[in-house]
Amino acid sequence: MPELPNSLEAAIEQAKQATQAALNDGYKLIQIELVFPEIELEAQSIALEFIPVIQKPDSQLVVLFPDTGAAALARRDWGQTSFRVTDLGTSRSPVETRLQPEDQQFLVVSPSAIEVAQMEKLSQFAGDRPVILLNPKLEDIAIIGIGYAARQLRERFIKTIESCYYLKSLEGAALRRCYPSMWEVWLEVDGQYQLITEQPTKPVGDELDLILAQATPGGDSSVTQSVQRPKKGVLSGLQSFIRALSR
Repeated sequence: MPELPNSLEAAIEQAKQATQAALNDGYKLIQIELVFPEIELEAQSIALEFIPVIQKPDSQLVVLFPDTGAAALARRDWGQTSFRVTDLGTSRSPVETRLQPEDQQFLVVSPSAIEVAQMEKLSQFAGDRPVILLNPKLEDIAIIGIGYAARQLRERFIKTIESCYYLKSLEGAALRRCYPSMWEVWLEVDGQYQLITEQPTKPVGDELDLILAQATPGGDSSVTQSVQRPKKGVLSGLQSFIRALSR
């Protein structure tokens, strides 16, 4: 089992290895999530890091961004590439119109819940060809809703996505999944991170709060409060997270 990363570069390297392992095992719809606000500003450069892992010789790779502006910016910054760069389109200009039969691999950068219908169409178009999602936000309740249609969408599409790498800092803790390992909860104890539990499914909400509370001396429920309302300090964002892990 790999240790928690002590830098952004190390986290990306772990994510690349997990992505390669999942692809080698035959997964066709996978996602990578580095859950830090600062990552939003680095999506384009981080995407470029994954190209060598995903791209196969003599196989057309397509990198897709949520909108035409982001795609145009990437084309400008990257210059001439061996892969195509486009966007997910809209309901009036669907993603299928941007794709070609010879396209064999798809990397989608930061799709949101607004693009979830286009993402589902892309997955259907891809069939058994790999689709990799980098830092998606497809489950925004405010956008896709909580009704029957939203539940159907989750069951039909969102729940079929395999999370091959996930890393999120909490207050004095961290949640990670690095394929093929299980989901891991780490707790900071005396300046060091210790693995406190592993499980096959992602712990969220009250379940995660309970895990952290039970691992804290005395079962202090204030741990869960700090998870829900993170304060500036040891783990307030990516830089603090990295600094804490590096101590």
